[in-house]
Amino acid sequence: MLDSLITSKTRLRLLVKFFINAANRGHMRGLADEFNESTNAIRRELNNLSDAGYLEKEAQRNRVSYRANTQHPLFGSLQDIVHKYLGLDRIVETVLQRMGEVDQVILTGDYAEGRDTGTIEVTIVGPRLNADYLEQLAPKVESIIHRKVAFTLSNEPPGGGLVLFEQ
Repeated sequence: MLDSLITSKTRLRLLVKFFINAANRGHMRGLADEFNESTNAIRRELNNLSDAGYLEKEAQRNRVSYRANTQHPLFGSLQDIVHKYLGLDRIVETVLQRMGEVDQVILTGDYAEGRDTGTIEVTIVGPRLNADYLEQLAPKVESIIHRKVAFTLSNEPPGGGLVLFEQ
């Protein structure tokens, strides 16, 4: 969907990196290594996104760090678009249907850090969760969002991640 609108794979990966979680940061060489792209391709897209005001630059010693500009008027919309592109809204919706007493749905792993690696890891936190439904949940969600999903049940929140839903 979004990849047909934004034809630059590098730009799309940068949008996912920075807009899935506003706390994510990156610098040019680190992003080039992470995406396995040339520094020139990364530099060009970082400059385009910065010039448009979507990213903020911050000089740190001898390198420039980038992060999402949360003050940009389209920040919330872009974050929603990225979440929908990855199917995070559908995951939450499906989990809440019959999972039981859900306190939190937390995105963990690579996607929480903005790395589009192929498997979305989700931790479902709650006192009484329907473990039987969980067996059916992953294939159901995967068919809807066309991405691999790994669910974990817990009584306590993990030590990190991005909260997608909280009661």
